[in-house]
Amino acid sequence: MQKTILVVDDEERIRALLQAYLTQEGFRVITAANGELALPLVDLEHPDLILLDIMMPEMDGYEFLRRYSKLHDGPVILLTARLDETDKIAGLELGADDYITKPFSLRELTARIRTVLRRMGKSAPTTNLLEAGDIVMDRDAYLVTVNEQPVSLTRSEFDLLAALISSRGRTLSRLQLLDFVQGVAFEGIERSIDGHIKNLRAKIEPDPRNPIYIETIYGVGYRLNPSRKDK
Repeated sequence: MQKTILVVDDEERIRALLQAYLTQEGFRVITAANGELALPLVDLEHPDLILLDIMMPEMDGYEFLRRYSKLHDGPVILLTARLDETDKIAGLELGADDYITKPFSLRELTARIRTVLRRMGKSAPTTNLLEAGDIVMDRDAYLVTVNEQPVSLTRSEFDLLAALISSRGRTLSRLQLLDFVQGVAFEGIERSIDGHIKNLRAKIEPDPRNPIYIETIYGVGYRLNPSRKDK
């Protein structure tokens, strides 16, 4: 059964990124911009796990935890930019199950989520395969085939291809793709994505100069050819 995750963070970019990535990982994701907006969603949506930012307007993560823990016992993972150990301990003492410090990688966050859900006796979803036309990705085995022929990709190329396939024909900006590759709140140069895309095309396209899989949307970013979306 698909598990629901509630993402509570005041940064729209982070909410959108986590929603896109975790949906790709097989979760149902809902979001709120602060604790005050999140509280009614808890009763309405009954999330299996909450990703909770600490520093937010209206109602911060600590106050949300105080109110939430009085009525609920679902797992909470803190998203914090603070490095002070006392801040993390305060969150754990209020009922949080784990924390992850910004910047963090999306792969690490997903691993933390699955670990906490297993610990709480809630099985996490596993979506192993992504397919787009002749491309098949096995994310557990870290394997990619094109026309049934194995292709060796770097970690960044693998993450880029997974993001494009999962987006099902939607155009992703360079900044969005950079977030998928580097993770939340890491700094990087958006144009570096162009180099990764060039290398990826050289490995999966029959003719990299005339790509049929990865399209350039000039002035915006890249997308997977809609005619080669997931089967």
